Amino acid sequence: MRVLFMCTANSCRSILSEAMFNHLAPAGFKAVSSGSFPKGTVLPRSLTTLERAGISTEGLSSKGNDAFEDCPPDIVITVCDKAAGESCPVYFGPATKSHWGLADPSDVEGDEAQVDAAFSETLARIEKRCQAFFSIPFDRITHDEIKRELDRIGTL
Repeated sequence: MRVLFMCTANSCRSILSEAMFNHLAPAGFKAVSSGSFPKGTVLPRSLTTLERAGISTEGLSSKGNDAFEDCPPDIVITVCDKAAGESCPVYFGPATKSHWGLADPSDVEGDEAQVDAAFSETLARIEKRCQAFFSIPFDRITHDEIKRELDRIGTL
């Protein structure tokens, strides 16, 4: 199963999601990420947050929708935080879609410890959601039930 995490810049939340998902993923699951307006670089703090958590950063890059052009995803999860008025990208393919809004930790203002804490808290939330994702019995429930489960996970 191939999962696409989408955000606007593809430099923070979707990158953290891609890396955490792949870190936890059992065989047969793979995540990629992309942005509707990719920044072209991954935020350095995203990479150091992953490294501190023992998660590989190999191959992570800020990219556009061409990331899945040759192999469309089965599931698309947007991670922009609509509550902040941010507009999430839209994927029009046949994939199952869900929204797992996350506040952007790169918007946090404060000292280094406060910003680091925001990134760590975001990564912990992503980990919780990914663990819930891997508990979905994909082979035993309907498409509509999968969609409901994905949407429920987005509230965790």
